[in-house]
This record gives sequence, structure tokens and C-alpha cells, in this order.
Amino acid sequence: MVFGKGTRLLTGAVAVTCVVMLVSSEPGDGLFARSQPVDPVKDVVPNRVMTWNMCNPCKESNVDRAAEIAKYAPQVIGLQEACARDVERIREYLESLHGLVYHVEYGTVLRNWNRCGGVPWSPGGYGQAILSAAPMTDRVNVEYPDGGSEDRGYMAVTTKIDGRSVRVFNTHLAQRQQPEVRAQQIRVLAPVVARYDRAVVVGDLNAVPDAPELAPLWKLATDTDPECRPAPVGDCEVTTDWQSKFDYVFLRGITALRHEVRLSDVSDHHLLHTDLDVG
Repeated sequence: MVFGKGTRLLTGAVAVTCVVMLVSSEPGDGLFARSQPVDPVKDVVPNRVMTWNMCNPCKESNVDRAAEIAKYAPQVIGLQEACARDVERIREYLESLHGLVYHVEYGTVLRNWNRCGGVPWSPGGYGQAILSAAPMTDRVNVEYPDGGSEDRGYMAVTTKIDGRSVRVFNTHLAQRQQPEVRAQQIRVLAPVVARYDRAVVVGDLNAVPDAPELAPLWKLATDTDPECRPAPVGDCEVTTDWQSKFDYVFLRGITALRHEVRLSDVSDHHLLHTDLDVG
């Protein structure tokens, strides 16, 4: 059978299109991302810390997730419900699309195919992650003895915020219907935080400010929101789509200058960032 020149050109175009679609077919990072990244920025805000539960499984584009982070360009970012492969791609997009260069450390607590993909014999790592513009040292990753309905833990690193050395903790506590489990987890975390005169604790605690299980943390640190207190009269800004405050930046030996909670189109948790006086 003889094909004309036009037919050969059409066949070649279809082949190229198929190759592009195959290369770009990874879930969450499709060829047609839902939104364009923000304009490139040159540097991070050196005294800014952010916490964000990315939502999992939500199948959002890592290009969009990186764009959300780049809007605020924090020095340190604590991520929860984080797949290691997603975090690595977010870090790559932050550099290639936004000019923001970060180091990364992982706090994987389980390997789960449903959560993070991969292949059955090598599922993706799931848990916490910390991105920092400065190098990180003395990383620890601790899985709580009882995670509740899913393995949970905390990670910690030492890094620089506004040029000062700070111990940074990132945690995700047991689900909201499990206060007794969260109380046990806080009893593991709080004594470790107490060892440091200067520390930041970020994370999704799955508890409102006056939940009894959070009392040990309130004794050690203050929330970045000066109006937020554990007493019922405290005025705490909500951080989730279901109108609860579950996300925190606790400060020990550090003063908050300002904070902001921003709605996110790519997660059921809002982004919470704060600028700090570490001196």
C-alpha cells in the first residue's frame, strides 16, 4: 500500500503527540496543569516559616502545589500528608519555575501504594517533609508508638531561620476522632521540644486549640497567632475547609511578628505562614 506525503506527516504528528502524552501522564503532573505558575522570585523570605497539609489522596498537580508555596517563598516549610516523590517534584519545580532553591528532609512513617503510588513491591513513602533554604542537620524521624487509624510520627531538624540556628519539628497527629491517641502522641513529642530553648513546632494536630490533649504543648510554647489561646474565648483563625483550626506554628523562645492564613485551591487545609523574630 502506498501512502502520500500528507498521510506520512499526519502519522508522524500523531506519533509525536502520543510520546508527549506518555511522558506527561504521571498523575498530578499532567501536560495541561490547571494553573500557570507564579512569576519567578529571586529569594526566600529569610524569617518566614510555613506549615501545610497538602491533602492526600487528592491527585493535585505538583506544579500547582509548588506555585502555592512560591507565592510566599518561606525559608522553612513543613509539609504533612506528603509523598516523597511528590515532594521531590515540588522541590524541582520550585527551583526550575520559581528560582527558589531548597534542601529537603523526609519523615516517612509508612509506605503506601494507595497513598503514594509506585509499584506493589515498592510503594511510595508517606509522612512529613521539611524544605529549608539553609542546610539541615541532626535529622530525627520518630514514629509514634500508637498512630491511631494510620501510622503517624514527628520529624525534627536543626536549620537556620533569619540567620539563627533553630530546632524545627514537624508532626501530624492522629485523626480528629481519636483524642486519646493524640494525647499519647503529645506525651512523646512535648518532652523532646522542652529540651530546646529555641524551637518551632509546625503541623496538622487534628485538634482545636482548647482540646485537652494539646495542653502540654501550650505549657511550652505559644501559637504564632497572638489572639489564639486554648481558652474558649480565644479568637483562633480557622485553617481548614471545615472551619476548624487544626494547623499550628508553635513558638518556643521566638516571637511572631505577623502571620497569615491563606485559602488554597489545591488542598482542604489552608496555608499558614508566619514571619519571626528569632533574636
